[in-house]
Amino acid sequence: MIDQRVLLAVSTVIFTVRPTGANGSHELWMPLVRRIRDPYRGMWALPGGPLRPNEALEDSALRDLTLTTGLAPTHLEQLATFGGLTRSAGAEERQVTVVYWASLPPQEAAMGENDINVTWLRATDLPDLAFDHSDIVTHALDRLRNRIAEPTVAKAFLPETFTIAALREVHEAIIGDALDPANFRRHVLSSGQLEDTGERLEGTRHRPPKLYRFASAKPSKLFSHPTSDRSEETS
Repeated sequence: MIDQRVLLAVSTVIFTVRPTGANGSHELWMPLVRRIRDPYRGMWALPGGPLRPNEALEDSALRDLTLTTGLAPTHLEQLATFGGLTRSAGAEERQVTVVYWASLPPQEAAMGENDINVTWLRATDLPDLAFDHSDIVTHALDRLRNRIAEPTVAKAFLPETFTIAALREVHEAIIGDALDPANFRRHVLSSGQLEDTGERLEGTRHRPPKLYRFASAKPSKLFSHPTSDRSEETS
């Protein structure tokens, strides 16, 4: 019987939203790090590494995020654990990875620049990644899309107060499809998830749109997404 050590690692899938799609539509982006040693030398991978003996799981995820982006997340949540018997094939030790997902505010994430060992790419247009990290990203995207009706997910990408247009752009980035602005507005306002702050967004060329926040009470309804064409919205 082979006595194989088990290595515990932490990786983080980091998302942000950027207006880089057609006609300024919003898309999910994420940072990746280049492997500088074997195995998979030269390939892109998720930020992460072995868990230190005196370090909490969340602290490890935060450390890797800071080292990769230099930014603080608006949301950090444990996603899943990957420990399949075949994921460490050929290695001297079996590796079990605890995966977190994190979000970065768009304004701050825009400051994240590429360098020789860090790159920012569209989350839906990635090259093959090291280890099973492609599967991990797919799992993270599926989880976000399945939970998009929950306020927690969209809230992770927005400031405390926001316009309905900004909320729609986050939903569009996550589900990868355009939403009809009028239908979306009607659904979110009837969901009970939003509170009108009584304020309006300053600095706009047209009639300033209203600012909302997520309601503190648990809503009775969830968002839904009737898909249609895109048009302008001012409230």
